[in-house]
Amino acid sequence: MAKRSTRVKTPAAAFAVPQTAEEANDFIARLGAAQRERVLIETAMNEELAAAKARHEATAAPHKAKAEALIRGLQTYAEAHRTELTKDGRVKFHRFGAGEVSWRTRPPKVTIRGLETVIDALKRLGLGRFLRVKEEVNKEAMLAEPETAATVAGVSIGSAGEDFIVKPFETELEEVAP
Repeated sequence: MAKRSTRVKTPAAAFAVPQTAEEANDFIARLGAAQRERVLIETAMNEELAAAKARHEATAAPHKAKAEALIRGLQTYAEAHRTELTKDGRVKFHRFGAGEVSWRTRPPKVTIRGLETVIDALKRLGLGRFLRVKEEVNKEAMLAEPETAATVAGVSIGSAGEDFIVKPFETELEEVAP
């Protein structure tokens, strides 16, 4: 039987650790500089992406217009010949050699404008069946009384936890309006 080793090997830290308050301050300053450089690179990247997108959209514009005209023409043809293409309405599509056309019915939807007005009107008209009463747990009240809330089966109050945050100081340049 092999003898168990009692020695534990721990790998060295893969990052530098400040040893003094001055070094910690220097780390924060270098962190701020690195973050600012990253923002500059990200801004340059976004400018290049915007220029490339505009260039390609301009190149694709004639093809988009051509595709829209072809679709409108196909729709006009298909609507005029819908009965024969759908076999008197038995199917909702027709396959051609190069592709297919189809018709889909969108499901109905309800749009509410002026929620409070609609709710008042439903109550006034006696249409309570169109109203829903929502019952839910008040978590804020539970956090205000964590000991009492924790006595309820299925409820646990967790720790808020702790995050380590470093915010390098930054100054913003003033902009002068033209």
